[in-house]
Amino acid sequence: MLDRIAEFFVFGFVPLVIGVLAVPEPSVAAEKTLKGEVMYRERIALPPNAVLSVQLADVSLADAPAAIVGERKVAPAGQVPIKFEISFDPTVIRPNMTYALQARIIADDKLLFVTDSRYQVDPLSEAPQAIVLKMVAPSDKPTSASLFGQSWLVEYIDGIGVISEPQATFRVSEAGKAGGSGPCNAYFATAKVDGETIVISDIGSTYKAYAPEIMAEEKALFEALAKAASYRVDGGKLIIADKDGHDILRFNAAS
Repeated sequence: MLDRIAEFFVFGFVPLVIGVLAVPEPSVAAEKTLKGEVMYRERIALPPNAVLSVQLADVSLADAPAAIVGERKVAPAGQVPIKFEISFDPTVIRPNMTYALQARIIADDKLLFVTDSRYQVDPLSEAPQAIVLKMVAPSDKPTSASLFGQSWLVEYIDGIGVISEPQATFRVSEAGKAGGSGPCNAYFATAKVDGETIVISDIGSTYKAYAPEIMAEEKALFEALAKAASYRVDGGKLIIADKDGHDILRFNAAS
């Protein structure tokens, strides 16, 4: 009997303990780095305090804001071309999803350059990326008069991108009424405008059903209007930004 107990400890229990101790710890995926450079075509120098911000975003869902996968800020930015590296967790990258780079250069809280088109990218690719920014034209401080009495055609919606057609419209009256035609339905809202600030609330609409992608575009339009915090009118365009200064809507003046 004692011999069998001894055999158990030697040939059964001890290997079991060794096996438990030998179980490997779960491995943690190493960070992935996406590299590239940012440039612009204008032959002008950036101010010494310019800051470059580059984001890797998941832009797959048309009816939701872009999800930021990774971000890199370069301060001071220096001069173009400006190199950047974005580190991110590769396990969050999913097949059949769409990813894009978006960048901007800011100095003294003013937007100088920004991406005006989608830079779609494969985050797991080793290829370096090149982003060409568009200069934001300087404009005088907007007045309420430049906003009122004009019909605007939507050109860009945050989370959707550049809009071709059907184009929604937007209009604001001095009486504080706002509204227009969405991609699907007519809509109405209340607008409070004070200098360059704008707050849009009480958004309502008719209830006609259209194709899912058109309905998603309209939903994104209404959500962006509800986030409006400031605006500027520049070169025949109306640009609306959220409380963080991020451009969320862009309109062209209707002819």
